[in-house]
Amino acid sequence: MLRIVAKTVMWFLAVSIGLTLLYRFVPPPLTVTMVVDANGITKDWQPLSRIDRNMIDAAIAAEDGAFCTHNGFDTKAIENAMKRNAAGGRLRGGSTISQQTAKNVFLWQGDGFTRYLRKGLEVWFTFLIESLWDKRRIMEVYLNVAETGIGTYGVEAGAQRYFDKSAANLSRIEAARIAAALPSPKTRSVSNPTGFTRRYGNTISARIGTVRREGFDACVYD
Repeated sequence: MLRIVAKTVMWFLAVSIGLTLLYRFVPPPLTVTMVVDANGITKDWQPLSRIDRNMIDAAIAAEDGAFCTHNGFDTKAIENAMKRNAAGGRLRGGSTISQQTAKNVFLWQGDGFTRYLRKGLEVWFTFLIESLWDKRRIMEVYLNVAETGIGTYGVEAGAQRYFDKSAANLSRIEAARIAAALPSPKTRSVSNPTGFTRRYGNTISARIGTVRREGFDACVYD
C-alpha cells in the first residue's frame, strides 16, 4: 500500500510539474471548466502584447491589487475574507490572480467537499506557476482562460462578443466591464450592465489610472 501511495505521489508530481513547464511556453488547449461547459466553447488565444493594457490594469484593479508584490498568496486579502465570512453572509474568497489561474488551468470549480479538495491542490499549482512562470506569463494565461461569459473564454472572445472589437483596442470602461463580470460571468451583463455591475465597472475604470500611476502593473511590463 505504501509503495502504491509513493508511486501515485511521484506520478502526480511528475505530471503536474511537466504540465506547468509545458504551459510556460504552450497555450493550455482546454480546461476542465471548458470541457464540462454545456454551452460550448468560444475562445481565441491572444499573446499579452495583443491585449490592451487597459484590460491588464482592469484585472489587477478588480481582482488583485498586490499581483506584482505577492508570491501567489495575498495573506492580507485572505485574512480580510476570513473575517467577512466569520461575520456571516455570502462566502467570499481572497484568491489572487495566480490562484485563479492555477484553478482555471489545472483544476475545476466545484462546491462542497470537492471545493475543499480543489483548494488544497490549488495551493500546490499556485506555488508551481509562481516558481516556473513569470508574472507576465501568469497574467497572459489568466486573461486567455478566464470565463468571460456564457460559453465564452478569454478576453479576446469576450471583447468580440460584447463590443465587436479585438481585446487589443479596449477602452478603459470596456475593459472594466469585462473585469467586473469575471467573478460571475454567467449572470453579470457586460454589454448592458445595470445596478451593482455597472457601479463596480465604473469603480474599476477609475482605479485603472491608479494601477498605472502607482506601478501596480510593473511586473507585467518591466
